[in-house]
Amino acid sequence: MAEIGFEDFLKVDIRAGRVIRAEPYPEARKPAIKLWIDFGPEIGERTSSAQITVHYTPEALIGRQVLAVVNFPPRQIGKFVSEVLVLGVSDAQGGIVLIGPDIDVPLGGRLH
Repeated sequence: MAEIGFEDFLKVDIRAGRVIRAEPYPEARKPAIKLWIDFGPEIGERTSSAQITVHYTPEALIGRQVLAVVNFPPRQIGKFVSEVLVLGVSDAQGGIVLIGPDIDVPLGGRLH
């Protein structure tokens, strides 16, 4: 595991957002879901493509709060632009489990 300095960690801008729209993304090489996430007035709405189909359906994601890195450059994923990286952890079988607050927090709240 590579060590980083605390200053490096502070450069990663991780914010809380709420999924306001989600759709299947069958055109992706690996099964994925397209997400539209509201990060509040400072950041606004951003998009993400996430390989989270093992544990989640688009319908179940609406209204869920998630954590995402908001200061990576956008990535073209097929015909869709992913503007943020939604965070998750692999389960024992490799399926991604999303990370999010267990109590509602203000949209755009930064991870400390």
